[in-house]
Amino acid sequence: MLQPVGVGHKTLADYTHLVGRDLIEEIRELAEDLKGLKVLHLSATAFGGGVSEILYTLIPLMRDVGIEADWQVIIGREEFFNATKLMHNALQGNPLDLSPSEWRVYEDYNEMNAQQMSGDWDVCIVHDPQPLLMREHVPEKAKSWVWRCHIDLSTPHPPTIERIAPHIEGYDGSVFHLQEYVPHNLVNGNGSGPVHICPPAIDPLSPKNMALSPEDAAFVCDQFGIDVDRPLMCQVSRFDPWKDPLGVIDAYRIVNEQLPEVQLALVGSMATDDPEGWEFFNSTLEYADSDPDIKILNNLNNVGSIEVNAFQSQAEVLIQKSTREGFGLTVSEALWKARPFIGGDVGGIPLQVQDGRTGFLVSSAEECADRSLRVLQEPELGKQLGRAGKEHVRKHFLTPRLLRDWLGIFRGLRAE
Repeated sequence: MLQPVGVGHKTLADYTHLVGRDLIEEIRELAEDLKGLKVLHLSATAFGGGVSEILYTLIPLMRDVGIEADWQVIIGREEFFNATKLMHNALQGNPLDLSPSEWRVYEDYNEMNAQQMSGDWDVCIVHDPQPLLMREHVPEKAKSWVWRCHIDLSTPHPPTIERIAPHIEGYDGSVFHLQEYVPHNLVNGNGSGPVHICPPAIDPLSPKNMALSPEDAAFVCDQFGIDVDRPLMCQVSRFDPWKDPLGVIDAYRIVNEQLPEVQLALVGSMATDDPEGWEFFNSTLEYADSDPDIKILNNLNNVGSIEVNAFQSQAEVLIQKSTREGFGLTVSEALWKARPFIGGDVGGIPLQVQDGRTGFLVSSAEECADRSLRVLQEPELGKQLGRAGKEHVRKHFLTPRLLRDWLGIFRGLRAE
């Protein structure tokens, strides 16, 4: 059997004060005739990434409105995750396709996992490319299959997207963050199921996003050697070339020339489906060149959700300087702390950040440094950006809105 993932209990009513009674009532009405619907989520890992963070909240809320939702994680060894990481990078534009033997590994693991799939489902939601091919081996396991893509497919490496596109077309529906991520073959029809545009969302009540007192946040930061009496720049993301932590270090060094008291924290989690992560973590450490004011931390340094919350809550500048980004949940998480935010002008980040109003969008380390200096030297500007950013997230990027979108997709599948 595939590995089942246990999730906690959550109640939709607890979110009413944040998202408003109208949305909660709309969700209850949409769910009324979906009670008892059996939904399975399939993913590559149960921790260390945005997909798992979403599911730990979304699945309990689905259950709270009467959906019988479950989550299973596929089984894979290093050879499989090496191949799928190559695929992930190629789909985001890296011009290197899988070799014939790597494609075989990918296909064989999908077939093996498909044979381990148990249950009889109304809807199976397959997250990202890793388990994409499972549907073809056991289509009878679910009445409807939906592929949920969490990555940026706007400029994929042509041989890679051409190889997987026919497998996407076989699904009863697909879900993308943005319209520009949808591959051309799906836009043009080709007999595939409907395409849904549905940005992800954060859980405002999770340990990573709940309100922390300034005293508690300062205490946590102090445990990791961060001086809470000095300004802090902080980026929270995987250690991945697309997240550009080296560019963040460059920006920090420019800022540091004018404000020597500034500190930088680069905080990330190491995921089981990202074999490149350690290699890039080590190269980031090397690039920091033993600067005592650059803290490079991960979940194996005892950095968990509360610690991330504390770093974000204490930072004078929050950064997500990605060069490619499917969406970037860390952006909404940062904005939710009402702190000034600077992000790369790519992918799903501009959906969350209105440049100059809820944060700043940048395309280089120099621009990132310039905006950081503005915020650090104009505290009132930082407060304005922070307040506007939090309100934008409250309206558009909290989990109840995501739940509503999924209920609409389920209703559409039932109507077909």
